[in-house]
Amino acid sequence: MTYSGRLWSSIEHIYRAVLAQPFVTGLTDGTLPRESFRHYIVQDAHYLRGYARALAVCAAKAPTEADTVMFAEHAAGAIAAERELHAELMDALGSSPEEAAAEPVAPTTRAYISYLLATTHNGSFAEGLGAVLPCYWIYARVGEELLARSSPDPLYARWIAMYGGDEFQAVVDAVLALTDRVGAELAPAESERVAEHFLTTSRYEWMFWDAGYRREAWPI
Repeated sequence: MTYSGRLWSSIEHIYRAVLAQPFVTGLTDGTLPRESFRHYIVQDAHYLRGYARALAVCAAKAPTEADTVMFAEHAAGAIAAERELHAELMDALGSSPEEAAAEPVAPTTRAYISYLLATTHNGSFAEGLGAVLPCYWIYARVGEELLARSSPDPLYARWIAMYGGDEFQAVVDAVLALTDRVGAELAPAESERVAEHFLTTSRYEWMFWDAGYRREAWPI
């Protein structure tokens, strides 16, 4: 089994839970409340700004120039997605990016971003890679699954198409190839740390969708 395959096997239960999450199932059967989807989009815009910074740190620590270029491009792409797709979606929801930016960063969003930035800054390149990988990989797998199910809601179908298409899968495949290359050279102790980060941020992925569904806010 490849190194990435071993990582994925450790989170199969989380992936199954993601697919069963009411937010995710509501996208394909059309029952997801618009308020929950809007909350998710607002928080995703906050998240992607932090994720882009984490990817930029990965670019700075990357082992080769090609890897640096890849992560720098992905960091720029995360910002572009936040500006373009979210602007379209917010407009369709009767709101605007300016209104979204003014809304508070929710607890799960804050915690997830903080974990990513702490790990990429303070850990090795491999540890940072393990932390950012679930956002790539789980979204691609979920997008593929949801694309096969389709959605009766045009707005939700537009979101699904972004993550379920071949273009995004090609991006993920490149990161997985790097993961296998780096993982093959890791000492056992560092490999365990990478796996722990991968598991932790996979849990955050489930929590992020759950927070969107609940329209999570600070309790005080």
